[in-house]
Amino acid sequence: MEPTQRPPVAPGEAVEPRGAVEPAGPVEPSRANPPAEPRQRWRVRFRRRPDAPPLPQREQLAAWEASLVAGGLPLVGLDLPVPRPRIVVAVPLGVGMAAEGELLDLFLVERRPVNEVRAALAETLPAGHELVDLHDVWLGEPSLSGRVVAADYRVEVVTTTDTPDRPTLETAIGRLLGAATLPRTRDKGGRSVGYDLRPLLAGIDVAPASPGQPTTLLVRTRFDPERGVGRPEEVLAAISELLEVPLEIGSIVRERLILAGDD
Repeated sequence: MEPTQRPPVAPGEAVEPRGAVEPAGPVEPSRANPPAEPRQRWRVRFRRRPDAPPLPQREQLAAWEASLVAGGLPLVGLDLPVPRPRIVVAVPLGVGMAAEGELLDLFLVERRPVNEVRAALAETLPAGHELVDLHDVWLGEPSLSGRVVAADYRVEVVTTTDTPDRPTLETAIGRLLGAATLPRTRDKGGRSVGYDLRPLLAGIDVAPASPGQPTTLLVRTRFDPERGVGRPEEVLAAISELLEVPLEIGSIVRERLILAGDD
Protein backbone atom coordinates (compact mmCIF):
# COMPACT_ATOMS: atom_id res chain seq x y z
CA MET A 1 0.00 0.00 0.00
CA GLU A 2 1.35 3.41 -0.94
CA PRO A 3 1.91 5.86 1.97
CA THR A 4 -0.69 8.57 2.40
CA GLN A 5 0.46 11.78 0.78
CA ARG A 6 0.21 15.10 2.65
CA PRO A 7 -1.73 17.83 0.85
CA PRO A 8 0.41 20.60 -0.59
CA VAL A 9 1.38 23.32 1.87
CA ALA A 10 0.73 26.93 1.02
CA PRO A 11 3.67 29.34 1.26
CA GLY A 12 4.11 30.60 4.85
CA GLU A 13 1.80 27.94 6.37
CA ALA A 14 3.10 26.17 9.51
CA VAL A 15 3.68 22.46 9.10
CA GLU A 16 2.50 20.20 11.95
CA PRO A 17 5.13 17.53 12.75
CA ARG A 18 4.15 13.99 11.83
CA GLY A 19 2.68 12.18 14.87
CA ALA A 20 1.96 15.38 16.82
CA VAL A 21 -0.76 14.98 19.49
CA GLU A 22 -3.06 17.72 20.70
CA PRO A 23 -2.75 18.38 24.47
CA ALA A 24 -5.60 16.95 26.55
CA GLY A 25 -6.29 20.33 28.13
CA PRO A 26 -4.65 23.36 29.69
CA VAL A 27 -1.80 22.69 32.10
CA GLU A 28 -2.92 23.34 35.65
CA PRO A 29 -0.90 26.11 37.30
CA SER A 30 -0.92 24.16 40.55
CA ARG A 31 1.08 21.36 38.88
CA ALA A 32 3.63 23.74 37.45
CA ASN A 33 3.85 25.73 40.70
CA PRO A 34 2.83 23.58 43.68
CA PRO A 35 1.32 25.41 46.67
CA ALA A 36 3.79 26.78 49.19
CA GLU A 37 4.44 24.52 52.16
CA PRO A 38 3.88 25.70 55.75
CA ARG A 39 6.95 27.07 57.49
CA GLN A 40 5.34 28.06 60.79
CA ARG A 41 2.34 27.07 62.90
CA TRP A 42 0.73 29.30 65.51
CA ARG A 43 -1.72 28.26 68.20
CA VAL A 44 -4.17 31.05 68.99
CA ARG A 45 -6.12 31.22 72.24
CA PHE A 46 -9.12 33.54 72.09
CA ARG A 47 -12.35 34.40 73.86
CA ARG A 48 -15.77 34.96 72.35
CA ARG A 49 -17.90 37.49 74.19
CA PRO A 50 -21.61 37.00 74.83
CA ASP A 51 -22.33 39.88 72.41
CA ALA A 52 -20.60 38.16 69.46
CA PRO A 53 -22.90 37.62 66.45
CA PRO A 54 -24.75 34.27 66.84
CA LEU A 55 -23.42 32.75 63.61
CA PRO A 56 -23.84 29.13 62.52
CA GLN A 57 -20.61 27.12 62.53
CA ARG A 58 -19.95 27.45 58.80
CA GLU A 59 -20.34 31.22 58.98
CA GLN A 60 -18.12 31.34 62.07
CA LEU A 61 -15.35 29.69 60.06
CA ALA A 62 -15.91 32.05 57.12
CA ALA A 63 -15.63 35.04 59.47
CA TRP A 64 -12.31 33.73 60.78
CA GLU A 65 -10.97 33.15 57.27
CA ALA A 66 -11.92 36.67 56.16
CA SER A 67 -10.41 38.23 59.28
CA LEU A 68 -7.11 36.38 58.93
CA VAL A 69 -6.76 37.33 55.27
CA ALA A 70 -7.43 40.97 56.19
CA GLY A 71 -4.58 40.82 58.73
CA GLY A 72 -2.02 40.49 55.93
CA LEU A 73 -0.15 37.46 57.29
CA PRO A 74 1.45 35.05 54.74
CA LEU A 75 -1.12 32.34 55.26
CA VAL A 76 -0.91 28.86 53.78
CA GLY A 77 -3.57 28.32 51.12
CA LEU A 78 -3.74 31.78 49.56
CA ASP A 79 -1.89 30.57 46.44
CA LEU A 80 -4.45 27.88 45.63
CA PRO A 81 -6.73 28.19 42.56
CA VAL A 82 -9.49 29.02 45.04
CA PRO A 83 -7.62 30.92 47.79
CA ARG A 84 -8.56 29.79 51.30
CA PRO A 85 -6.37 30.06 54.39
CA ARG A 86 -5.51 26.85 56.18
CA ILE A 87 -6.77 27.02 59.74
CA VAL A 88 -7.82 24.33 62.22
CA VAL A 89 -10.43 25.03 64.90
CA ALA A 90 -10.06 22.78 67.95
CA VAL A 91 -13.79 22.28 68.57
CA PRO A 92 -16.65 24.25 66.95
CA LEU A 93 -18.62 26.46 69.32
CA GLY A 94 -22.38 26.24 69.55
CA VAL A 95 -24.38 29.12 68.14
CA GLY A 96 -24.44 31.99 70.63
CA MET A 97 -22.21 30.27 73.21
CA ALA A 98 -19.62 32.49 74.92
CA ALA A 99 -16.12 31.14 75.52
CA GLU A 100 -12.97 32.17 77.38
CA GLY A 101 -10.24 29.83 76.13
CA GLU A 102 -10.87 28.59 72.59
CA LEU A 103 -8.04 27.28 70.41
CA LEU A 104 -7.24 27.64 66.72
CA ASP A 105 -4.14 26.76 64.68
CA LEU A 106 -3.06 28.81 61.68
CA PHE A 107 -0.20 28.11 59.26
CA LEU A 108 2.21 30.53 57.55
CA VAL A 109 4.38 30.08 54.47
CA GLU A 110 7.00 32.40 55.99
CA ARG A 111 8.20 32.68 59.56
CA ARG A 112 7.07 35.75 61.48
CA PRO A 113 7.97 37.02 64.99
CA VAL A 114 5.36 36.79 67.71
CA ASN A 115 4.89 40.57 67.99
CA GLU A 116 4.04 40.81 64.29
CA VAL A 117 1.54 37.94 64.43
CA ARG A 118 -0.03 39.32 67.60
CA ALA A 119 -0.47 42.79 66.09
CA ALA A 120 -2.01 41.38 62.89
CA LEU A 121 -4.50 39.25 64.81
CA ALA A 122 -5.46 41.84 67.41
CA GLU A 123 -6.61 44.27 64.73
CA THR A 124 -8.70 41.90 62.61
CA LEU A 125 -10.39 39.27 64.81
CA PRO A 126 -14.06 38.55 64.03
CA ALA A 127 -16.63 40.76 65.76
CA GLY A 128 -17.04 39.91 69.44
CA HIS A 129 -13.72 38.03 69.67
CA GLU A 130 -10.59 38.91 71.68
CA LEU A 131 -7.06 37.57 71.52
CA VAL A 132 -5.92 35.92 74.78
CA ASP A 133 -2.57 34.39 73.85
CA LEU A 134 -0.61 32.69 71.08
CA HIS A 135 2.52 30.61 70.74
CA ASP A 136 4.59 28.87 68.08
CA VAL A 137 3.82 25.15 67.68
CA TRP A 138 5.93 22.41 66.08
CA LEU A 139 4.67 21.76 62.57
CA GLY A 140 4.77 17.99 63.11
CA GLU A 141 2.50 18.03 66.17
CA PRO A 142 -0.73 16.01 65.76
CA SER A 143 -3.85 17.82 64.59
CA LEU A 144 -5.29 20.17 67.20
CA SER A 145 -8.84 18.85 66.83
CA GLY A 146 -7.69 15.31 67.55
CA ARG A 147 -5.99 16.31 70.81
CA VAL A 148 -9.05 17.72 72.60
CA VAL A 149 -10.13 15.34 75.39
CA ALA A 150 -12.40 17.48 77.59
CA ALA A 151 -13.93 20.91 78.14
CA ASP A 152 -14.91 22.98 81.19
CA TYR A 153 -18.22 24.85 81.25
CA ARG A 154 -19.77 27.39 83.60
CA VAL A 155 -23.53 26.99 83.66
CA GLU A 156 -25.91 29.42 85.35
CA VAL A 157 -29.08 27.66 86.47
CA VAL A 158 -32.56 29.17 86.53
CA THR A 159 -35.89 27.63 87.48
CA THR A 160 -39.54 28.60 87.63
CA THR A 161 -39.68 27.21 91.18
CA ASP A 162 -37.35 27.56 94.14
CA THR A 163 -33.77 26.70 93.21
CA PRO A 164 -32.52 23.65 95.10
CA ASP A 165 -30.06 24.54 97.84
CA ARG A 166 -26.40 23.56 97.68
CA PRO A 167 -26.67 20.35 99.77
CA THR A 168 -29.56 19.12 97.62
CA LEU A 169 -27.62 19.80 94.41
CA GLU A 170 -24.49 18.15 95.77
CA THR A 171 -26.47 15.04 96.72
CA ALA A 172 -27.90 14.80 93.19
CA ILE A 173 -24.45 15.35 91.68
CA GLY A 174 -23.02 12.59 93.86
CA ARG A 175 -25.70 10.20 92.63
CA LEU A 176 -24.95 11.04 89.00
CA LEU A 177 -21.19 10.61 89.37
CA GLY A 178 -21.70 7.40 91.31
CA ALA A 179 -23.95 5.84 88.69
CA ALA A 180 -22.54 3.06 86.52
CA THR A 181 -24.53 4.27 83.51
CA LEU A 182 -26.71 7.26 82.63
CA PRO A 183 -28.89 6.18 79.67
CA ARG A 184 -30.21 9.11 77.67
CA THR A 185 -31.33 10.00 74.15
CA ARG A 186 -30.34 12.79 71.82
CA ASP A 187 -31.61 13.94 68.46
CA LYS A 188 -29.46 12.96 65.50
CA GLY A 189 -30.63 13.71 62.01
CA GLY A 190 -34.25 13.99 63.08
CA ARG A 191 -34.34 10.75 65.04
CA SER A 192 -33.73 9.86 68.68
CA VAL A 193 -30.55 7.92 69.39
CA GLY A 194 -29.78 6.27 72.71
CA TYR A 195 -26.41 6.76 74.38
CA ASP A 196 -24.72 6.58 77.79
CA LEU A 197 -23.89 10.00 79.27
CA ARG A 198 -21.81 8.62 82.16
CA PRO A 199 -18.51 7.98 80.25
CA LEU A 200 -18.76 11.50 78.83
CA LEU A 201 -19.15 13.15 82.24
CA ALA A 202 -15.86 13.91 84.01
CA GLY A 203 -17.03 16.08 86.90
CA ILE A 204 -19.58 18.53 88.34
CA ASP A 205 -19.15 21.10 91.11
CA VAL A 206 -21.37 23.79 92.58
CA ALA A 207 -19.59 27.14 92.37
CA PRO A 208 -19.33 29.24 95.55
CA ALA A 209 -22.52 31.24 96.01
CA SER A 210 -22.53 34.99 95.41
CA PRO A 211 -25.26 37.23 96.88
CA GLY A 212 -27.92 38.02 94.31
CA GLN A 213 -26.35 35.72 91.68
CA PRO A 214 -27.93 32.57 90.23
CA THR A 215 -26.69 29.12 91.17
CA THR A 216 -23.75 28.14 88.97
CA LEU A 217 -22.51 24.67 88.11
CA LEU A 218 -18.97 23.90 86.93
CA VAL A 219 -19.16 21.00 84.50
CA ARG A 220 -16.38 19.07 82.78
CA THR A 221 -17.35 16.83 79.89
CA ARG A 222 -15.23 14.42 77.86
CA PHE A 223 -14.63 14.16 74.12
CA ASP A 224 -14.48 10.56 72.93
CA PRO A 225 -13.76 9.60 69.29
CA GLU A 226 -16.19 6.67 69.49
CA ARG A 227 -18.82 7.69 72.06
CA GLY A 228 -19.06 11.35 71.07
CA VAL A 229 -19.06 14.51 73.16
CA GLY A 230 -20.63 15.24 76.52
CA ARG A 231 -22.87 18.30 76.49
CA PRO A 232 -23.46 20.45 79.58
CA GLU A 233 -27.14 20.95 78.77
CA GLU A 234 -27.60 17.16 78.91
CA VAL A 235 -25.88 17.06 82.30
CA LEU A 236 -28.25 19.71 83.65
CA ALA A 237 -31.23 17.83 82.21
CA ALA A 238 -30.10 14.68 84.05
CA ILE A 239 -29.87 16.62 87.34
CA SER A 240 -33.28 18.18 86.71
CA GLU A 241 -34.90 14.78 86.18
CA LEU A 242 -33.22 13.35 89.25
CA LEU A 243 -34.49 16.20 91.46
CA GLU A 244 -37.83 16.42 89.66
CA VAL A 245 -37.29 20.17 89.44
CA PRO A 246 -37.44 22.09 86.12
CA LEU A 247 -33.88 23.40 85.90
CA GLU A 248 -32.93 25.42 82.84
CA ILE A 249 -29.80 27.13 81.53
CA GLY A 250 -29.68 30.87 82.15
CA SER A 251 -26.29 31.26 80.46
CA ILE A 252 -23.40 29.02 79.53
CA VAL A 253 -19.70 29.74 78.98
CA ARG A 254 -17.07 27.31 77.77
CA GLU A 255 -14.16 28.21 80.02
CA ARG A 256 -11.39 26.11 78.47
CA LEU A 257 -10.52 23.18 76.27
CA ILE A 258 -8.30 20.45 77.66
CA LEU A 259 -5.78 18.74 75.38
CA ALA A 260 -4.22 15.31 75.79
CA GLY A 261 -1.16 15.75 77.99
CA ASP A 262 -2.41 18.90 79.75
CA ASP A 263 -1.98 18.95 83.50
